[in-house]
Amino acid sequence: MQQWAGTIFYMLVFFAILYFLMIRPQQKQQKRRQEMLNSLKVDDRVVLAGGLHGRITKIKDRTIMVRIADKVEVEVDKAGVAYVPGQEE
Repeated sequence: MQQWAGTIFYMLVFFAILYFLMIRPQQKQQKRRQEMLNSLKVDDRVVLAGGLHGRITKIKDRTIMVRIADKVEVEVDKAGVAYVPGQEE
């Protein structure tokens, strides 16, 4: 019985360490990213996941229109926004 108690204790310690070193930071990062995506507004400068820089011209439910050059606009899924310059950590 002593052996099982020790094993269970070490497993609980292992999972606690795993939670605080991997799972919790990932959840915080996801929360910050979701807040960033929800705070996007027209005329914000953004950098897309592919490295394109542009300015938001229109926001829809799941997509945004981004002007990447004069008279050139692309429709991008909101998840394609890597970051907003000036707001990254």
